[in-house]
Amino acid sequence: MYKDVNNGELRKGDVGKSITVAGWVSRRRDHGNLIFIDLRDRSGLLQVVFNPKISSSAHKNAQMLRGEWVIQVSGDVVQRIKGSENPDLPTGDIELSADKLVVISRSKTPPFEVDDDLNIDDLTRLKYRFIDLRRPKMQALLKLRHDVTRTIWNYLSNQGFIQVETPILIKSTPEGARDYLVPSRLHKGQFYALPQSPQQLKQMLMVSGVERYFQIAHCFRDEDLRADRQPEHTQLDLEMSFVHQEDVVNLVEALFSTIVKEVRPTNSLSEPFIRISYDEAMERFGTDKPDVRFGLELNSITDIVSNLGINVFNKTLESGGTIRSLVLPGCGYFVRKQTDELIELAKSNGGKGLVFISIDNEINSIEKLSYENYRSPIKKLLSVEAVKSISNVTNAKPGDLIVIVADDYKVANNVLSNLRTEMGKRLKLYDTSEFSFVWVDNFPLFEWDDKESAWSAMHHVFSAPKQEDLEYLETDPGKVRAELYDLVCNGHEIGSGSIRIHDRRTQTRVFNVIGYTKKDIDERFRHLLDAFDYGAPPHGGMGLGLDRLIMILGGEDNIREVIAFPKTQAASDPLFDAPSFLGKSQIDELGILFKPTD
Repeated sequence: MYKDVNNGELRKGDVGKSITVAGWVSRRRDHGNLIFIDLRDRSGLLQVVFNPKISSSAHKNAQMLRGEWVIQVSGDVVQRIKGSENPDLPTGDIELSADKLVVISRSKTPPFEVDDDLNIDDLTRLKYRFIDLRRPKMQALLKLRHDVTRTIWNYLSNQGFIQVETPILIKSTPEGARDYLVPSRLHKGQFYALPQSPQQLKQMLMVSGVERYFQIAHCFRDEDLRADRQPEHTQLDLEMSFVHQEDVVNLVEALFSTIVKEVRPTNSLSEPFIRISYDEAMERFGTDKPDVRFGLELNSITDIVSNLGINVFNKTLESGGTIRSLVLPGCGYFVRKQTDELIELAKSNGGKGLVFISIDNEINSIEKLSYENYRSPIKKLLSVEAVKSISNVTNAKPGDLIVIVADDYKVANNVLSNLRTEMGKRLKLYDTSEFSFVWVDNFPLFEWDDKESAWSAMHHVFSAPKQEDLEYLETDPGKVRAELYDLVCNGHEIGSGSIRIHDRRTQTRVFNVIGYTKKDIDERFRHLLDAFDYGAPPHGGMGLGLDRLIMILGGEDNIREVIAFPKTQAASDPLFDAPSFLGKSQIDELGILFKPTD
């Protein structure tokens, strides 16, 4: 071994020990006769001092050391001189008095310092990811990922689950996003697909009698990227036989409670997890991914404003729209510049604009409101009584800002939910150390796609309809609710699950609703339907985003931070320069012809 102890593990009790350590030179300081370096390994930093009186050769060699050189040092652990301790370091009371130095590997000058206070563009970070990952913060996130995965393995193993690896090369059966396709050399003109999830495979494992399966699964989706999405991601995939929805929910809730308590024991965790229906989530928060760490719930004011004679409101209501509102506490002082920012945010989320009512904080209560105590672009159309009514319904107080959206229900919800999230952050309305999980259930099985003029599955086509709604499958699909449940944490969807369909007839009926022909069904899903004919148990499970979970646990805003080698927003890899063009011989071997592009 090149070292017999990790740098960051040494403490005052190790004074007097003769040891050998190894790592990267983090910093070098020449104080005349004495040379100090901070030696870094995965465990942390250790100060090493080179004193010519201890070893002239080690001191001489230390003069040439530079940042990120890999070295081995031997010597005695000594206590730091009084007054030179570093309370910010776990090893800050001690140092290594070196008597031997070996340079293992030299380094070019890195493109950026290995420091958590990093101010460098993301592209450079990803191009030199092997340097970026040396930073203590990144090492801690990798360790967090390991700890979470270990907890999952231990917990599920103790609950009778077994880990089963499913194939990466499968048949293309698009389930919403585009598949990544892999051409076959042996079967010219034919393609494999990289799995978007192991969904059908784990269902067949249930038919196979496995009963309790899990996998830390790599999944691939060729879709547009965002802060919490990558073209390839990792999920905790699990499935159980002979269960109802409550069985799956209870197990996953216990698992996630265990994860938080083990890896983030000092953080706040709300238990039991909140449970709300899809309709309730949309009505109160405007989204099925609500952040419930703070209030700011949405309200309908349609009944109040419908008789005010306000043209924009009337036109919206005539077209089947709605009038919804959000109260921003203490924001009644907002000036034009600030309200314009909110309007731009609304437009970026599909809205046409916003209407504001600013209430002065000079009064003690809404009951004392007068015409002089509020401002609005439509003030001339708003009587004192109307503003009082709106304030009472929305629970607005003196000093608050009432934000109103008149639009289609979905658009209004999207605008206000995003505004709510942004203002919750700006106004610091929640504890960033809190983990607040929410179960959202009773989802519709289908949603209407205006663009395609057809029904589509809200989650996926394998979710079981509620038994009491089966009669509406063909006659009124919009009424059909599903045995669907999502797990949300701090405004992020962590996972989605359902009780699955386990019989051919029901599965075929669902396929028919979304427009699949008999030929489509046979080509895409015959393997699954055939399996159902041989004794399929009732089953259900979840796919839970491991990257997103670790992002939240690590206090990050982008999943790139918790993935060792992520892609850019353009789905490229600067480190490996991927994707890249293939050589002619490789292309010819695959039998692929490329269509020229303009």
